[in-house]
Amino acid sequence: MNNIDLVIILSTAFLGSVGHCIGMCGGIVVAYSSTKIDHSSSWGRQTISHLAYNFGRVTTYTVLGAMFGLLGRAIAFTPTTKGVLFLLTGLLMVLAGLSLLGNLKFLNSAEWSVSKQGWFQNSFRKLIGSKSLQSFYLLGMLNGIIPCGLVYSFAIFAASTASPLWGAIVMATFGLATIPALFFLGTVTKFLQKGNLRGTMMKLAAMLVVFYGVYTLYKGYQFVAHPKETQEMINSMRSGSIKSKLEGKCGGMKCAPGKCG
Repeated sequence: MNNIDLVIILSTAFLGSVGHCIGMCGGIVVAYSSTKIDHSSSWGRQTISHLAYNFGRVTTYTVLGAMFGLLGRAIAFTPTTKGVLFLLTGLLMVLAGLSLLGNLKFLNSAEWSVSKQGWFQNSFRKLIGSKSLQSFYLLGMLNGIIPCGLVYSFAIFAASTASPLWGAIVMATFGLATIPALFFLGTVTKFLQKGNLRGTMMKLAAMLVVFYGVYTLYKGYQFVAHPKETQEMINSMRSGSIKSKLEGKCGGMKCAPGKCG
C-alpha cells in the first residue's frame, strides 16, 4: 500500500461513482430523498440525513475491507505466497475491469441479488418508512451489501494488502470517494444521468481497474520470481509512503509517527 495505490483508488472510485454508482444506487437515493426527507426542514437537517446515509455505506465497505484483508493475510504468509496472491488479485481485477467495460460477463456471473432476499426487502421497507437519522445510516449500511462490480474490484484489492487495517482503509477510501456524486445527485440529477458523461466516466474507471490489475500482476510475478529481492525493494520504497508515516517506519527502522522522511 503506497501513495500511488491511494491515488488510483480515489481516481477510480470517483470516476466509477459517476459512471456506475449513479445508475446502480441512484434509484435508492431518489427513493429515500422523496420519501424520507422533509424538504420543508432546514438545509442542515437535510445535509446531515444525506451524510448519515453515505457514511452508512462507508461503514459497510470498511468492514468488508477488513474481512478481505484478513483473508489475504491468511494467504500471504511468505513472499512467494504473497506473489501468488498478487497474481490472483491482478487477474481478477483485469477480468473485473473488462467486465465493467462490457467485454466480459465475469461480474454478471459472480453477482447474486441480495435485494431479492426477504430479509433485505423487509429491512428496506422498515427503514424507508422511518425519518430518524439512525434510519438513514442503517439504510446506507444496507445498501452497502448490494452486489456491485466496483465493490468487488476493490474488495479483491483489499485482500491483496494482506492486512485487516489496510484492507479497511482501501474500502473506506473507496466509499468516501463515491460520496460526492451520490450526495449531489438530488440537485444535479439531469447532468449526472446524461448517458455520454456516465459512459465516459465508467470507461475511464474500468480502464484504471485493468491498468492496476496489470500492475498487480507484474508485482506478483516479481514476488514469485525474485521473492527476497522484491520484498527488500518494496520495504525500501515504503520508507516515504503514507503507510510508513502512519506506522512510524523509516527504511525499516522505527521512528516517531509522522516523523518519517
